[in-house]
Amino acid sequence: MLFKDQVDFVTQHIKKNKLRVFMTILAATMGCAFLIVLASVGFGLQESLRNEILSNETVTKIQVYGDTTQLTDDQIQEIKKIEHVETVLETMNVNAAAHSFFEDRDTHSNVTLTDMQDFEQVNGKLAEGVYPTKPNEIIVGYHFAQTLLNEEDRNVMAEKSKKAEAEGTYYDGREEGYKESLIGQKIDLSLATHDDPNNETEKMAYTIVGIMEKPSYDWMIDSSIHMDKAQKAVLAQSLALPENELFYSEFNIFADTLENVKPILETLKDKGYSVYSVTEQLEQMNVFFLVLKIGLIFVGTIAVLIASIGIFNTMTMAVTERTREIGVLKAIGASPKLIKRLFLMESTFIGILGTLIAVIISYAISITANLALPLILKAATGEDVFATNDITFSLIPWQLVVIAAAISIGVAMISGYRPARKATKIDVIQALRQEL
Repeated sequence: MLFKDQVDFVTQHIKKNKLRVFMTILAATMGCAFLIVLASVGFGLQESLRNEILSNETVTKIQVYGDTTQLTDDQIQEIKKIEHVETVLETMNVNAAAHSFFEDRDTHSNVTLTDMQDFEQVNGKLAEGVYPTKPNEIIVGYHFAQTLLNEEDRNVMAEKSKKAEAEGTYYDGREEGYKESLIGQKIDLSLATHDDPNNETEKMAYTIVGIMEKPSYDWMIDSSIHMDKAQKAVLAQSLALPENELFYSEFNIFADTLENVKPILETLKDKGYSVYSVTEQLEQMNVFFLVLKIGLIFVGTIAVLIASIGIFNTMTMAVTERTREIGVLKAIGASPKLIKRLFLMESTFIGILGTLIAVIISYAISITANLALPLILKAATGEDVFATNDITFSLIPWQLVVIAAAISIGVAMISGYRPARKATKIDVIQALRQEL
């Protein structure tokens, strides 16, 4: 019996019982779609949390903490010799408040010192301008100009803040501040210790040559000042404080690629350094979501198994209705293997068609859910930030489609196996005696 004839045998029965087969395919579709959509929530939540973690972190950064926080020059050189280490960046935070003056405006901010060549290497592109090449050149945060306020701006902000507070919201002052470019502009900077904030040092002149990139989170206001570590002695002298009291350092190690972070982490830990990377957090999160996704797929599989009852009933009725045809096939020499294959083809067809439709429906539901969720959250909370956030509630990777298809089609074939096996055991004489 040619393959074409086998297909004709299957399609004839399907056409003859369109409604029954349609309802069976619908059940298979619903079961498979439920499996995909349910599991896609696990994939979507994992992707959202992963993006949230990585959005404000440098994935190649390894933080030094604990007793090994302060590294010596020999230790820095030792770490730099480790394979795939790009650089060791020391960031010196100034234990004092900075007061900046520009025209009739002023602002308060934090100051950090670092090696600008290393900083450029790991920080990359700026929003505007270039990195400092001279001692009196600085880089400022993305919102530094916004925080430069005069008396008029402060009065307007106070009114807007009061109005927003009455409405139960918050005003961040983004409409005020200096609106022109600060590149090439000179500012005066004075420092004051936290113990004596009113006692400021004499003003020091600096030129702004670069603007940092916008922070990942909309709620973050970056008005910081970054200058070269060559200014360390100048700042310490202005406050008449020892350098070890005025500055505290943070050391971060940067790998050349994400793939090399873990080997570097293991090497550093073996050498006795206390280090941490966001990749460790991602690994823990991946283990949690792996268990969650397996659980969701298991629950979704139950829906597919329920749908398999319909396939089993449909195939059992097909065998009963076609008893005479099976007897004829056997009489003309059809093997049990061929007869079993004919009925397995029909159950497989139901599984494949149901899976294809389920995949299309699942993608439609996933896209709709991702588009609707921010709008629903905005309507529920009244916050506009949800409308612009890239929230992934449902994600359907190709691996999920393959797993769901394998489960759905596999269950359909198993459901049709017993009726197909029953068909091979039909007695030829009894089958031919059956009336049409």
